[in-house]
Amino acid sequence: MSADCIFCKIVTNDIPSNKFYEDDEVIAFHDIRPIAPVHFLIVPKVHVESLASCDALHQVLLGKIMLLAPKLAAQLGLKGFRTMINTGREGGQEVFHLHIHVFGGGDTLPKV
Repeated sequence: MSADCIFCKIVTNDIPSNKFYEDDEVIAFHDIRPIAPVHFLIVPKVHVESLASCDALHQVLLGKIMLLAPKLAAQLGLKGFRTMINTGREGGQEVFHLHIHVFGGGDTLPKV
């Protein structure tokens, strides 16, 4: 855990969130600035700064997060969705704790 990390504080319940999933390794909660009708984050409980900070030790955790994304998306009614991991300041990362955005719903997402 990092004492000044907002996601670490959410993991420890020091900051409230609209959490809807939790297990021993990850939490999922709704984004406070959604860009789609459904927009949530999956965050590992262990503090890892970014995807670029991961190594082979994180392989199982990363796989778990990627397999959890479609399950949680389906639970929230999404038939299709987009995932996004911002990595580093130049990659648009604002909170330096690894997290994956999952969003969808409606026809509001731009085509890429």
